[in-house]
Amino acid sequence: MRSIITTLAFIILSSAVMAQEDVFSNKTNIALEKVVKDFPNRFHNIKGDVIVQQAQTVEYKSTVQVPGATSCVVTKHVISNNDSYTWSCTAFTSRDFNIAKNKYKEIYDQIANTIIKVDGQKPFIISGQYRTPYEQRKLTAVVFELLPAVGEMKKLKIELDLQYVVSDWKVTLNVYDNDHKEEQATASTN
Repeated sequence: MRSIITTLAFIILSSAVMAQEDVFSNKTNIALEKVVKDFPNRFHNIKGDVIVQQAQTVEYKSTVQVPGATSCVVTKHVISNNDSYTWSCTAFTSRDFNIAKNKYKEIYDQIANTIIKVDGQKPFIISGQYRTPYEQRKLTAVVFELLPAVGEMKKLKIELDLQYVVSDWKVTLNVYDNDHKEEQATASTN
């Protein structure tokens, strides 16, 4: 009888732990985890067909899509014979600032402090400080980092933006190599 009670207690505790793990999992985080896992491969495994090819950039359709997103792409940037890659997803677009602001907060809540597991490494926590958007400010961004980041993963940044573009508010999610983003900014100012 005691062994049956012990077995039942173990099953109940195991179920509770698995249910808690599901709390930290959501569809946005699942998609983001796939993107982060492929970051060391320069997004090679999630690049689909070429969409647009220009002199210094090539855009590929991403095979990883955030649920409800209007477009997700992998962009190859060629700067000084040094390629860098960015994964970018337009998660939401609206003419109404308040609706876009709420979606921005919702996506932030789906990402912040979640756990990402990359094969062969300790799990990472996605950490970033929320910034409240204001309609007068045409761009609000949260830059997330992986904690504790080591090696090449130190360069990885995840950015969530709410930006006014032409007549729409766009919520975008980006994953990029911060070292190359700084190079791009320097190259564009020269």
